[in-house]
Amino acid sequence: MFKDLIAKIKDKYNNLKILDKYIIKQVIELFLMGVFVFTTIIFASDTFITLIKQIAKFGIPFKVAFIIILLNLPSVIVMTIPMGVLLSTVMTLNRLSLSSEITVMRACGIGINRIAKSIFIFAIVMSISCFIINESIVPVMTKQAKDLALWALGQKNIPNGKENFVFKELSDNGSLKRLFYVGLCEDKTLYNITVLDSAKSGTLQVLQAREGHTSPEGWVFEKGATYTIGKRGQVLNTTLFDTSTVQFGLDLSKEMNKNLAKEMNFTKLLKFLKKTNIQEKDKQIYTIELYDKIALPITTIVFVLLGVPLAITPPRVRYNRGFLFSILIIFAYYIFRALSISFGEAGSLIPFFAAWLPNIALTIWGTLLYYRKVYTIS
Repeated sequence: MFKDLIAKIKDKYNNLKILDKYIIKQVIELFLMGVFVFTTIIFASDTFITLIKQIAKFGIPFKVAFIIILLNLPSVIVMTIPMGVLLSTVMTLNRLSLSSEITVMRACGIGINRIAKSIFIFAIVMSISCFIINESIVPVMTKQAKDLALWALGQKNIPNGKENFVFKELSDNGSLKRLFYVGLCEDKTLYNITVLDSAKSGTLQVLQAREGHTSPEGWVFEKGATYTIGKRGQVLNTTLFDTSTVQFGLDLSKEMNKNLAKEMNFTKLLKFLKKTNIQEKDKQIYTIELYDKIALPITTIVFVLLGVPLAITPPRVRYNRGFLFSILIIFAYYIFRALSISFGEAGSLIPFFAAWLPNIALTIWGTLLYYRKVYTIS
């Protein structure tokens, strides 16, 4: 009798393992499809527009701009992992519900908690994976993308190996703003430089230097002098320098600080926030980013909590509404998230709630729906 009981337990265990494999196989297939589709949509709608802007406005070569996009791919995948998990959860359970398979499972004593168990485990694994990618890969790739962009922006006007050349910079109305003369450019270093700067009305500034080069902070000139000439040709001021950094054209300092929080993992960002020389507004933004590094991966689990009860279709509904539910939830969540972060950056919300409020709201909603679906008879 004892052996028969063990045999029945083994059979039940094996059957449950088969059930888990059956559900997880469908979830993974739809998850991979979802991540691919959502990543493609984000790339097509946002990233390639950024690529075109970089090429047209800043003169960045197509190959360099395309590499920058590829380096930003992990940060996009981190955003699409929760989307993919939600889509696969709702689509899988909705299909099982429409084909009456969930009804049969419940009739056999297998409740929704047991049916959803493997999906929650999958969501936890994806949440951990999302956190690991965001902590290890995204900061490195974002830093490399920024460095490559700054290098391309700084080198775009330098024809290496050319002698005695001139290039100009025009103002927004098409008038001459600055005129550059370079005696020689070798190994990205400029020699015998003269700059005529008419940006300030009523004066002409002449800068002469033996050599110089570009950097993210601006143009760096060495061993030179700056002359300020008035309207009548008189020299108003003369300044000698050993090293001088001047920002001509694009202000790269703003590009330097862009996505700074994404270049650091949770620990580094936490240490960075302990510095006392950070402006209050920037500190608010970076603190939101710190909390968001935890909140975004947790969204994967929250989506499953909400998606499971919404995917169980009532018997009277005979069409697949899983895809529609997924799109609506994703759309509503990311609008809510954008608004919450915006209010947080403006100071209307404290950083914790700015990052976590969407998850808190969806968790409450999902818990109520899940309880009604699991513990009430329908």
